Amino acid sequence: MAKKQRDLVYPAVVIFIKSFWKYLKLKFDFAGVENIPTDGGAILAINHVGYLDFALSGTAVLPVKRYVRFMAKQEIFAHWLAGPLMRGMHHISVDRSAGSASFVAAMRALRAGEIVGIFPEATISKSFEIKELKSGAVRLAIGAGVPIIPTIVWGSQRIITKGVPKNFKRAGTPITVRIGTPLYFTRESNVEEAENLLKSKLVEMLNQVQSQYPDSHQGKRWAPARLGGTAPTLEEAQNQTGPKPA
Repeated sequence: MAKKQRDLVYPAVVIFIKSFWKYLKLKFDFAGVENIPTDGGAILAINHVGYLDFALSGTAVLPVKRYVRFMAKQEIFAHWLAGPLMRGMHHISVDRSAGSASFVAAMRALRAGEIVGIFPEATISKSFEIKELKSGAVRLAIGAGVPIIPTIVWGSQRIITKGVPKNFKRAGTPITVRIGTPLYFTRESNVEEAENLLKSKLVEMLNQVQSQYPDSHQGKRWAPARLGGTAPTLEEAQNQTGPKPA
């Protein structure tokens, strides 16, 4: 097994992020952290509704004293400020035009016993529903022999996401993170069937989180049409149509 990486930057960033959450007065509802292994590799497969999903899901894992290495698009690593921080935290750059290098880097991290965070939808879901998943998470899990842990973030889209006005007011926004039970696959597993299982678990967990969310979704731009919100439906978002009027 490869040697784990030293963390000099991550602890300082965690302090900053926690201060930011405190400034926003976010109301956290985290559950399922007992499903995170205390050692060994694992994949955190997270839905994607807002730009802060990585930081929020990473925060939810901190009680088990583990850091998540997120796979993120190459453009973030090219930023003058974010780039050095991302590299310092040993996150994994993803070049969507040539993904083999990032796949190898993620495999190496998993075999070294790291937790790798992946957004299997690849991009933010403008409908705030679960989109079709890419197969990378499942292929990595099978190749590295590690579990996939389905994870749901809800409420982050109210702060900053695509198509919704930013809201950095100290509003006490409820934020839910649910960490599900691990899914295990073997080299004999069918990739398509494994992907369908992962998606069904994410959909089931998202629906449950939404049903327990303390604020009403009715008429809200950050809420899915299925719950009475004015976000575009999955089909509308896929066809790049604009949102319904609020």
